Amino acid sequence: MFHKIICGLAILGAIAGAPASAATVDVIVTDSDGAPAPNAVVSLAPENAATAVASHVPEESIIDQRHETFLPLVVVVRKGGEVVFTNNDVTKHQVYSFSPVRRFQFEIDKGQVSKPVVFDKAGVAAIGCNIHDNMVAYVYVAEVPFAVVTDNSGHAEIRDVPEGRYFVNMWHPRLPIGRKSASSALVVDGPHMKLSLSAELTAMPAMKMHKSDY
Repeated sequence: MFHKIICGLAILGAIAGAPASAATVDVIVTDSDGAPAPNAVVSLAPENAATAVASHVPEESIIDQRHETFLPLVVVVRKGGEVVFTNNDVTKHQVYSFSPVRRFQFEIDKGQVSKPVVFDKAGVAAIGCNIHDNMVAYVYVAEVPFAVVTDNSGHAEIRDVPEGRYFVNMWHPRLPIGRKSASSALVVDGPHMKLSLSAELTAMPAMKMHKSDY
């Protein structure tokens, strides 16, 4: 059964001495019990689609493999960007994705670095290993100008955000498959803002993935 997503928003005003033209947004994401929610992706999109804002999302991200684990669990990359896979494990892996965002499959031996995988569709791609069913990672492909991943304390910073109104979107791998991401709104009108989001999360989905999952 799908769980209701609870989304809260807290905004603080300007801090004296900082330029008003661009802000740093401090993001905190927690679960419904108030515990930090690492690996949440928080993105901002201008409310006015005609507003031109340069992308601050990375053009390239790296996913490593150690101890039969993808590290990190979640990366963000801009639409048209690339993800490189490295293998610092003691065994070979077979990396794949069935996701409509990007379908691929290749083997990567220990000590190797993959060719860049281009992600030219926005959305979330779930990544697995055909040899080790427990391995999972997620590539969040953003076509909005701002997208960050929260750290172990559920915190992230979105920098250089121009003043204006923004749609806020929060995605997490522990949201049930098929459930829409939590969304809200943010008015940036000072140099330092705070954004607090909360969502009821489920347990991590178990591998192995199937083509119908994503």
